[in-house]
Amino acid sequence: MVSLTNKTMLALTAVAGGFIAMIAVVVVYGGLFVRSASETCALDEAGLGGFVDIPGGGFILGADPVYAHEGPPRRVFVSPFRLQAHEVTNSQFAGFVAATGYVTEAEITRGSALFEESETPDVFLSWWSLSPSATWRTPDGAGSDIEGRALHPVVHVTLNDARAYAAWAGGRLPTEVEWEYAASLGLFDPADPESGIRARDGAARANIWTGVFPVINTRRDGFAGTAPVGCFEPGLTGAYDMIGNVWEWTTTPFSPGVPRFTIKGGSYLCSEGYCRRYRAAARESLEGDFSTAHIGFRLVQDPARRGGGT
Repeated sequence: MVSLTNKTMLALTAVAGGFIAMIAVVVVYGGLFVRSASETCALDEAGLGGFVDIPGGGFILGADPVYAHEGPPRRVFVSPFRLQAHEVTNSQFAGFVAATGYVTEAEITRGSALFEESETPDVFLSWWSLSPSATWRTPDGAGSDIEGRALHPVVHVTLNDARAYAAWAGGRLPTEVEWEYAASLGLFDPADPESGIRARDGAARANIWTGVFPVINTRRDGFAGTAPVGCFEPGLTGAYDMIGNVWEWTTTPFSPGVPRFTIKGGSYLCSEGYCRRYRAAARESLEGDFSTAHIGFRLVQDPARRGGGT
């Protein structure tokens, strides 16, 4: 592995939510990326590729901001569209590659960013490294593969990779406004911005980091890394995993003069005591030609367009 550039380190730091306090004692509960022994989820291979209809309407963009770059809240109107009910999976992306011969940017260039147990856990950035062997085919780096992960969201894909898939599959990537609008409509309790991660009785509704980030993951939600799509109840729109699991690309630039694009939804690396970006209004950014182990995507379609691959 090689060290990340300063620019990329800063971007990844932002994605994870900022620096943590120094932690003297390391306790890793069950490993970082060990999958749960039981992964009984609502979706199977036959159920992939579905879309839900998102009606047009108005909503408050950037409602209840936690970080300055999420606001100010403002009312916007959104045209109707169709939203893929789940994140694009490894099996779907494999079908695209088989049909087109597409090669991802991580496979062509420098690899992709991995988050792994560190020998210096008190240094947050040491948990991230650029692995030349990390790709969508080998999500944990050398020696790994996607055997048994067909229904997990594809990761280590750049914005450009996601756009290429979308063009083939008969869709497009959402804008930030479309994504946030759909996520907001899906909330179980519009008055509670965090109702996407837990029910009133405390039951998990999303795959996030449970425990002390980054050294203790209790796997209270059943997973330590990515989860197969559809393992948690869908939101009120019928869409799964709008919060948690993996961040999702949008086509919206993050801010004027910043050469990065907005990602939404948080991931399995967002914790209650650290990141708090598992809310509809939360946003972060990354360069469009960079990829990581915790960023994926889903598609949208315009209402008149109902065909396309899966």
